[in-house]
Amino acid sequence: MGSRKLLAFDIDGTILDSNKRPLPSTLEALDALRKAGHFVTLATGRSRFLAESVIRELQFENYILCNGAAGFFNHQQVFKETLDQKALTTLIEVCQARGIDTAIVQLDQSKRLSSFDLEKMQDAMTSFGSTASELGGFSHDDEVYQALAYYEKDCDPLFEGQHPAFNFVRWHEKCVDVIPANGSKARTLLALAERLGIDRADIIGFGDGLNDREMLRESGIGVAMGNASLLVQQEADLVTKDHNHDGIWHALKELHLID
Repeated sequence: MGSRKLLAFDIDGTILDSNKRPLPSTLEALDALRKAGHFVTLATGRSRFLAESVIRELQFENYILCNGAAGFFNHQQVFKETLDQKALTTLIEVCQARGIDTAIVQLDQSKRLSSFDLEKMQDAMTSFGSTASELGGFSHDDEVYQALAYYEKDCDPLFEGQHPAFNFVRWHEKCVDVIPANGSKARTLLALAERLGIDRADIIGFGDGLNDREMLRESGIGVAMGNASLLVQQEADLVTKDHNHDGIWHALKELHLID
């Protein structure tokens, strides 16, 4: 593997362990990749304000946010796809009529639009170290990169296929991300690779969640963490150890990218 690679890492459940910290072996691996001249990027469902601490602490200059709706190269935004305002308004109205809480996510803030079940929202958000956002309104001037809808799996049929402008991606038993129908981390990762002159075969994607499946499938090598579900693992070329047991380091060692 002598050519220059583009390596993309999910945050939660991948680059962070279950204590929401990067393992020492992960930090060592990132440093080795950079010194070898490879490009590294985050690829997360988080928005910028929720990813900011990881971007800063792990010194990422490139990052894909909001499940691919925003892409940054050298801290400059090079990709943007916001949600269709009319379709989003309809979705919010449908959710509110059913007593389902929603929130809108912008790059640097999020706002919940209702308070039907604050405990449910809090449960989902604390799973990755955040909290339910402040109550606010939705303006047509808002640039919304993704939305959140707080409902369990038994409500999936009420939404899947009913809102063609959107894709609903579950990341918690009580919440889904709402992203553009053709949006994904993979789409933006491929755009970043093209910008860098990196062949698709030289993209390596790491992830553990349902929102990582396209990225693992479209990368030259997709690496699923050992803590990923079977649905995610079956999209990968390689399944490594979990996020608590040096999974990133072991995979990079197996791929001969670090010593």
